[in-house]
Amino acid sequence: MATVLSVSGSPSVSSRTARLLRHLDGRLAAQGHEVIPLDVRTIPAEALLGADFRHPAIVEATELFERADGVVIGTPVYKAAYSGVLKALLDLLPQYALAGKTVLPLATGGTTAHVLAIDYALRPVLSSMGAAHIVQGWFTLDKDITAHEDGSLTIAPTAIEALTQVLDQFSTALGRTPLLAAAG
Repeated sequence: MATVLSVSGSPSVSSRTARLLRHLDGRLAAQGHEVIPLDVRTIPAEALLGADFRHPAIVEATELFERADGVVIGTPVYKAAYSGVLKALLDLLPQYALAGKTVLPLATGGTTAHVLAIDYALRPVLSSMGAAHIVQGWFTLDKDITAHEDGSLTIAPTAIEALTQVLDQFSTALGRTPLLAAAG
């Protein structure tokens, strides 16, 4: 199957976004994909904010994007947009770092007022980076994600149903991407 880079754009150590992504990574792995997690918050701030393209962590992140067939991008929504740490990383990647890749954008937030952040803030950037196919994304309310002290996660039934659907569409699109590229 495909290699999937699962990118958490949350700056928080106790991030619901990151925990949700790691939960979804399990489903992708169960479908036979190789899943590589990347938490942007683990990249040194001096590399991100100093635009140090040669920093080993930036070089490694760039290589992970190159290696991936598909990319899941998850971000909390702050002030109606994706996170600043995610923006900092995307700015340091090559212009067409997503060329030929299938991308699944996911977002979390406290209110449905930010549900369009995926389409109006994140999708244009992903498109400008050359993504071959951006599948329908999904916005999950914070209240639908409960992180427990033991590390487990509970997701509201309606949210998990929707997330499963978009994740399965992403997985199916990954299988089709090489065929589409070969035909073109």
